Amino acid sequence: MFLNRRIAALCAGILLLVSFSSCKSKFEKLRASNNIAQKYEEAVKLYENKKYSKALILFEDLRSKFRGQAEAENLYYFTAFANYRLKDYTSARYHFKDFADVYPNSPRAEECRFMSAYCYYLDSPRSSLDQENTRKAIDALQLFVNLYPESDRAKEAGDLIQKLRDKLEFKAFSNAKLLYDMGLNDDYRAAVIALQNVLKEYPDTKYAEEIEYLTLKSQYNFANQSTPFKQADRYAEVIDYYRSLAMAFPNSKYLKEAESIRDNAEKKMKAATAYMATVNKAIAEQEKERKAAREKKDNKDNKDNTQNNESKK
Repeated sequence: MFLNRRIAALCAGILLLVSFSSCKSKFEKLRASNNIAQKYEEAVKLYENKKYSKALILFEDLRSKFRGQAEAENLYYFTAFANYRLKDYTSARYHFKDFADVYPNSPRAEECRFMSAYCYYLDSPRSSLDQENTRKAIDALQLFVNLYPESDRAKEAGDLIQKLRDKLEFKAFSNAKLLYDMGLNDDYRAAVIALQNVLKEYPDTKYAEEIEYLTLKSQYNFANQSTPFKQADRYAEVIDYYRSLAMAFPNSKYLKEAESIRDNAEKKMKAATAYMATVNKAIAEQEKERKAAREKKDNKDNKDNTQNNESKK
């Protein structure tokens, strides 16, 4: 019985191997065939049956054969969508754009121009990574809107652009916040600059309230860690940033803490101003003493020179 099972398994394996070899052989024969009409028909069937990898092989073989003929347009179109279905968005966007460039008057040109931009959108990485493709996607989608402002797809393109801009906005905010979180003096100053740049680039950002608050805290920490000679001016900037927060968000959840920061900044600014006044007074007195000493020395030198000249006479 055990032997019979082994024989049965072996036979089944041989049948599968023969069947696989037969299928492979059939496809290879089709690929090598000079009957381009049959090859085209079978390639389209493979595409319709979602066998995109095999269909692509035949499409590539056929494109040069049908150059300048009506079938060529279909081959361009199917090639683009086969890559799209296989989630090879880099190849797909190239072929979609190629179709739109080669067949600008085709009824499919609008769809392919949109799909090329959409593939950029699909290739846009998460916000923590480099956003070059995100910017390219925005440019491509905006170009589509400019070319087809009346298209039903124009609104969808606009919605996609907004999503991509939201991603860039979040990345800019996250990078600025990271500088604050790092907690070094140079980072605090860099955080102030980066946070303010986010507000300039995205004036309607939903992170505006938190940005105003973090700018205030960053400037306060930067002032705290500064040399006494620069603290007064830097605490004055803290007070300015408090006013900006309070004016923009009078009911802010951060306002109570912001008021405490402002009060501390005012006290430290007065202390720094008083300290600098004392230092400047001491410097002025030292300079006055040096000047008096120089004048005394100059008078003595002049007197000695006069005596020497008289003695020589």
